[in-house]
Amino acid sequence: MSYTIPEQGDVDPVPDLLDRTKVPVHIACVMDGNGRWASARGLPRTEGHAAGEEALLDVVDGALEIGVRWLTLYAFSTENWRRPADEVRYLMGFNESLLMRRRDELNEKGVQIRFAGRRDWRVPRRVLKRMDESIELTKHNRRMTMTMAFNYGGRAEIVDAVRALVEEGIAPGKVDEKAIRRHLYFPDMPDPDLVIRTSGETRISNFLLWEIAYSELVFPEVLWPDMRRGHLYEAVVDFQQRIRRFGAVNP
Repeated sequence: MSYTIPEQGDVDPVPDLLDRTKVPVHIACVMDGNGRWASARGLPRTEGHAAGEEALLDVVDGALEIGVRWLTLYAFSTENWRRPADEVRYLMGFNESLLMRRRDELNEKGVQIRFAGRRDWRVPRRVLKRMDESIELTKHNRRMTMTMAFNYGGRAEIVDAVRALVEEGIAPGKVDEKAIRRHLYFPDMPDPDLVIRTSGETRISNFLLWEIAYSELVFPEVLWPDMRRGHLYEAVVDFQQRIRRFGAVNP
């Protein structure tokens, strides 16, 4: 399939090929390509991040339309602190303002907002405050859980889980996959069925390393600011055509 970005204001219909009875329970997205999108237009990198807001909301609406229950979005990684200081400052302010602009809208749509990642000294207190306000506002929503991976790294999450086990004093013989999973940031979150990384890059970039052991991966060429629900539907149709064996053989 190939997908053409619709005119502004158009809403993509769900394609006939998409089986609504086999929609992934959990989709995770690496929102990549903002900087390249801006550079291709002669704009500052920060303009690419701003343009990504429309993509985010359209993907959320598309996920709600087809019944996705869990959506996890890679918003800011533990490695992103290495970016130029002005870009990091912009991203902190942008994420704060994004929450203030959009949390009521997401709440009205029945979306529960959560954040996965380290709440350390590098994250401004005002941003943490907006995060906590968004969590509190939407905590009773059950239509979909949207987790923003913010100041998040897959290795950091595993390290934090192991630290928690050590602090708990668990015996080495008691350390197994279930024990580690209990100490992940959100033990109740199901593993992603489908991971989408935009911009054509074919790497994981330290995202949900524990959770994506058996996820299906899709790498569309589209840059994140151009991502729309139609691209999401394409990825879901691709997912539905695959056979998931989980290490076994076909029945």
